[in-house]
Amino acid sequence: MTETMIVTGGAGFIGANYVRMVLAKTDANVVVIDKLTYAGHKENLEDLWSNPRLKFVQADIADESKIDRVVAASRPTWVVNFAAESHVDRSIDDPHPFIRTNVTGTLVVLDTVRRFLKHVSPDQQKNFRFLHVSTDEVYGTLGATGLFTEETPYAPNSPYAASKAGADHLVRAYFHTYGVPTIITNCSNNFGPYQFPEKLIPLMVLNALEGKPLPIYGNGQNVRDWLFVEDHCEGLLQVLQRGVPGEKYNLGGQSERSNVDVVDAICHVLDECFPCSSNPVLVERGIAKYADLKTFVTDRPGHDFRYAIDPTKIQTALGWQPNHTFEEGLRRTIQWYMDNRPWCEVVTKQSYQGERLGL
Repeated sequence: MTETMIVTGGAGFIGANYVRMVLAKTDANVVVIDKLTYAGHKENLEDLWSNPRLKFVQADIADESKIDRVVAASRPTWVVNFAAESHVDRSIDDPHPFIRTNVTGTLVVLDTVRRFLKHVSPDQQKNFRFLHVSTDEVYGTLGATGLFTEETPYAPNSPYAASKAGADHLVRAYFHTYGVPTIITNCSNNFGPYQFPEKLIPLMVLNALEGKPLPIYGNGQNVRDWLFVEDHCEGLLQVLQRGVPGEKYNLGGQSERSNVDVVDAICHVLDECFPCSSNPVLVERGIAKYADLKTFVTDRPGHDFRYAIDPTKIQTALGWQPNHTFEEGLRRTIQWYMDNRPWCEVVTKQSYQGERLGL
């Protein structure tokens, strides 16, 4: 009997990349649950909808009756929870959707799973896993040194981070209180194909190609640890298959870069692959190199200075480590956005035009 995996948020950035990997590397049936907000699009899996192992359900994970029906009908062996509002700037503008989806939604899925597990066999209970995909932002901010470990106390500084921290605590509580076999992962900044263009790397790539300013918050020295999305998905699959219930695992790329260094790296790759001299918009404006488009803007409120993850636990316990360097992943990402401009236009058409958020 083929096993079934429910993937909430499976039409979003990381979720869609994960669904692709699961279909390619396992025999599982996959049920994608997604609300299809501005950042979740069926186009992210457009070439896979004919796959008989893939099913789609449009639903809000905070809709208890709908989630209950989906879980009862699919009888999953695994639930992987990606569904989340995820952009810090949007959480500054309006925190309410973040609480509804990230906290209430996670609670609804957890409680549905808790009830479901009461009516399955002991073997099914033993094999079941609930994998909750979270972020390093729950830990707060670091100074110039130090790394986040699984034991780092939570200290969220944005409404987004606070909502994810609340969800993490609920997932932990459902393991300790109800025995639901949950696992939590906390990852560093992901990048790669299908990321909604409000995030730093795709926004910079598309702005540069269109000759628009490349806005960098503050002095550009805020540091993030970058992880190519395919490497993250590989780690998640390993955690799901071999991770220990009740544990949490930090996944990081060990590729710290300041924001201005990331933008400079993007400009360098574009100068090589698509020089300004071949871009009519930039030729007309007399722009000789993409770095000339860099613009420093007012910093984000409460902008965390530095994130960096210590992945020793998952490396030691499961043997996971990233397969791509930052530079390799960045080149692949930039080429993907250059090759998929129609996708960018479709997903942003009615929801985002590159404007500043989070002021």
